[in-house]
Amino acid sequence: MSILVVGTVALDTVSTPFGKIDEGLGGSAMHFAVSSSYYTPVSIVAIVGQDFPQKHLDFLKSRNINIDGIHRHEGKTFRWTGKYDYDLNNAQTLKTELNVLLEFSPKLTDAQKKNDFLFLANVDPDIQRQVIEQMPRPKLIACDTMNFWIEGKKDSLLKTFKMVDMVTINEGEARLLSGEANLMKAAKAIIKMGPKTVVIKQGEYGALLFHDNHVFSAPGLPLETVMDPTGAGDSFAGGLMGYLSRAGEVNLKNLKQGLIAGSVMASLNVEAFSCERIKNLSEADLKNRYAEFRALSHFEDLSF
Repeated sequence: MSILVVGTVALDTVSTPFGKIDEGLGGSAMHFAVSSSYYTPVSIVAIVGQDFPQKHLDFLKSRNINIDGIHRHEGKTFRWTGKYDYDLNNAQTLKTELNVLLEFSPKLTDAQKKNDFLFLANVDPDIQRQVIEQMPRPKLIACDTMNFWIEGKKDSLLKTFKMVDMVTINEGEARLLSGEANLMKAAKAIIKMGPKTVVIKQGEYGALLFHDNHVFSAPGLPLETVMDPTGAGDSFAGGLMGYLSRAGEVNLKNLKQGLIAGSVMASLNVEAFSCERIKNLSEADLKNRYAEFRALSHFEDLSF
């Protein structure tokens, strides 16, 4: 099985209490693709400017990520500048330069249309639907979004939600979209909007899965080293979707395991800036981190 991801490839400038990176490799599709590449073949559709460093494209190719869909356009690459204080769950956007992203209008090739899974990373919901309408029915269509689209293009976003099987969304966005403070009620409200499965990301506190009247909670792993949470949600989605693609079937068992796979990738990603921590992971790295998650949440039956 294979995944097509449509989203952004960017140059990020990020500062945290623990350091800073200037114009590092970023973007929703990039973080997703690098994460999912450990589980399954993945292809990116995105747009970059003429100034985008070739070394970043070479790196993506080195991960066996298909970059045929990354189009170079005249102009500057999309840039995001952000800052985190000690509360690393909340990013402060200092500057957003859309640049060539304003010209992004994906046209899929026949090869791209043959991917089994489709993930629509955080972009304009009009673009998300444009992509869906070009694809024969994949095994799973999933999408992400953000408060900017919820507040500014809610009607368009709701049209997109009617066309997807799964939504990944953080808890603040889930409350904003649904109008419900309680996450159980928020998830039920979002499911009524169209998707059968809702995954609510809770940052350092883990993630919640809502599927077919079942609820599953993946824990957040306490970490001693957290350098940069940028892209953690996209890395989480990449691990989740990558595992589902590798498993080949979407069912409750695989969704639960995928939630842990996503949590593994997100927990590794935050340990360095950009995607430096997950550039070259070994099988042992993944197995050891998975074992930490399993030990964290395992318990024996109680005796009464």
